[in-house]
Amino acid sequence: MKNILITGGAGFIGSHLVKYFVKKYKNYNIINLDKLTYASNISFLDEIKNFENYFFVQADICDLEQIKEIFNKYKISNVIHLAAESHVDNSIENALEFAKTNILGTINLLELCRKNWNKTKNNLFYHISTDEVFGTLDESGIFNENSKYDPHSPYSASKASADHFVRAFCDTHKLPVIVSNCSNNYGPNQHKEKLLPTVIHSLINKSKIPIYGDGLNVRDWLYVEDHVEAIDLIFHKGIIGETYCIGGENEIKNIDLIKMIIKEYDLIKTNKNSSIDLISFVEDRLGHDFRYAIDISKIKNELGWKPKTSISLGLKKTINWYLND
Repeated sequence: MKNILITGGAGFIGSHLVKYFVKKYKNYNIINLDKLTYASNISFLDEIKNFENYFFVQADICDLEQIKEIFNKYKISNVIHLAAESHVDNSIENALEFAKTNILGTINLLELCRKNWNKTKNNLFYHISTDEVFGTLDESGIFNENSKYDPHSPYSASKASADHFVRAFCDTHKLPVIVSNCSNNYGPNQHKEKLLPTVIHSLINKSKIPIYGDGLNVRDWLYVEDHVEAIDLIFHKGIIGETYCIGGENEIKNIDLIKMIIKEYDLIKTNKNSSIDLISFVEDRLGHDFRYAIDISKIKNELGWKPKTSISLGLKKTINWYLND
């Protein structure tokens, strides 16, 4: 019996992952640890709250004693670590909070794994990270597992540091770890501070849609359910000590993505007049990376994963969820 601790399980990606694992793996105990910050939404998990293999604990990964109690009580055998402060804008104004959660919190978990596990093949610390740790690209190039780290925001710097600590515990203590770096996730249950929910809520409220700078920044977009399937595959078949890049193979300029959302929204709502006039260009974010792109050859060739959800279908499903939420 695996006792899997999923940190950040009431957050965006975490809530989808928890729901997926609880339903799919009835022989696993899933312990969902979440601090329940402003970005959490525990109600998204209401449908599984009475499952016998699901346990929720409100706790802070920065509180070592709290985490120690959870490890002891639930005999944690595996960790999938998603808990993090993740909004870049907030990190610009409050870097210390990001350092505490994303670095210190990760170290607390690593230390407890090191002290509680006996280096068996049954243990794994799986750390979920971001492509932002690699910095920025110009018009060409692509990130892969061998890309050098070059973080530019306090958020990406904190995640880069956490990545390094995870690998350091693997090298120093032989802790069984895997790291994955993903591109921009989107889908249902994402907090409204993120780009897609911001655009959709603006459309619903007929308010201005803010776009940083000239809107030409490029991101790769990964539907959250595709990401969850990749995490599942890596958790079960990934190689200890390895890194895997996960992307949606949907590179799009921000302005073009927003126009796609507007077009899809207007179709769903049968709006006769386009909502395109709601677009409003605002002052660019400090240190705004120009382009991210991810090479998924490794996970595709070694583990047989590739994204299933087209950007058009993913946007349709996401917009409908927010309209019905």
